[in-house]
Amino acid sequence: MQRVFFNFLLALEGVNANKLRSFLTALGIIFGVGAVIAMLAIGAGAKQAILDQMKLIGTNNIVITAVEAQAEGEGEEDSAESAEQEEDEKPYSPGLNMQDVAAISGVVPTVDAVSPELVMPLSIVRAGRQQKGRCVGVENAFFELNGLSIGQGNLFQKTHQEKGAAVCIIGREVQSRFFSEESPIGKKIKCGKNWLTVIGVLQRRQASSESLARLGIRDYNADIYVPVQTALIRFQDRSRISRDDIGRRGNNDEEESHHQLDRLVVRVDDSQKLRASADLIARMLKRRHLGIADVEIEVPELLLEQEQNTQETFNLVLAVIAGISLLVGGIGIMNIMLASVLERIKEIGVRRSLGANRSDIVLQFLFEAVFISLIGGLIGVALGVIAARSIAAYAEIPTIVSAWSIVLSFGVAATVGMVFGIFPAQKAAQQDPIKALRSD
Repeated sequence: MQRVFFNFLLALEGVNANKLRSFLTALGIIFGVGAVIAMLAIGAGAKQAILDQMKLIGTNNIVITAVEAQAEGEGEEDSAESAEQEEDEKPYSPGLNMQDVAAISGVVPTVDAVSPELVMPLSIVRAGRQQKGRCVGVENAFFELNGLSIGQGNLFQKTHQEKGAAVCIIGREVQSRFFSEESPIGKKIKCGKNWLTVIGVLQRRQASSESLARLGIRDYNADIYVPVQTALIRFQDRSRISRDDIGRRGNNDEEESHHQLDRLVVRVDDSQKLRASADLIARMLKRRHLGIADVEIEVPELLLEQEQNTQETFNLVLAVIAGISLLVGGIGIMNIMLASVLERIKEIGVRRSLGANRSDIVLQFLFEAVFISLIGGLIGVALGVIAARSIAAYAEIPTIVSAWSIVLSFGVAATVGMVFGIFPAQKAAQQDPIKALRSD
């Protein structure tokens, strides 16, 4: 151990005697380790962001959204006469409705739960305060499928759903606005023309406005929820609007949606069956809506998987760049150490003549190479952490620097120094002591 420690001290002296050259030699390691740290931080941040988005949209969900009706082949401009004729001949779709909910639940075998939604923009009034808001008709499955939980009170009872009871569950922002100094449970709040009794309050769910907008999700904290039958009975049932009603409104009026529901969220019992289930539901709804394309079907989980694959490809490119930097850094260490061996041949000869064996010479130069790599690794870790935080601050890309990524990068730096330092160390140890002493 004394011999090993002595060789280690000689290596430190060798690095200290050539500070500038050692630093320049370590530049490749510095940038390589920094790139590895930044790459892993970006990858971990992107993975966490995707997991957070998955929590927002739920897992194994298929989202069906009502849109403006459009028949196959429609979209090209025709004359007014032909357009009017086509309008008369085109079948009238019933739109997205509760019968579709029953059909999907009863026909598609992979469906685990279906959540209908009916969104109604209304005025919310209580105790002299008024603001614009949304009243959303839902079933209890809505809260489960969207990862929402009740903070106070209870969910809707079966009788609430069946009888269209005047009850509601409110979001945290509604509570803060209208019930800031009292418990809302059992109190009444007016939505549009209806007074509703509050039976529950949602727990607040933290989510940035950018994530909500990107995923097309409402801010659930700001809504009031009523049983879907309550919404249809007491507020609005758009399925009662017939084709003749739409024609009587006139061409200058803004067209009103004829869909009874605005959205359906369908949960599948197996993620492997998401795409097949979505295709089956699309064909079934097309048949039920008389060939009219008046719904859009999305599978958010598959979209996020595509995004994750893109992110992993980007991370692979960064890994290749970081690997090239480390390779260049290792070659630089080997080059400088070979030059150092040629410069210090006489020193090697003196050490061998004083009793040092070949293993001592190998350890001396190997320690020197590893020490240069570790210095580069230490500086590279600091550079990588700074780069990750700068990317998060200025490029608005989430980054997470973990302890294992620092340990990994440091270990890679030491390995590079050892691998690329072993050949120069062996070359130094193979020098003939007599010839080395004769060298100038």
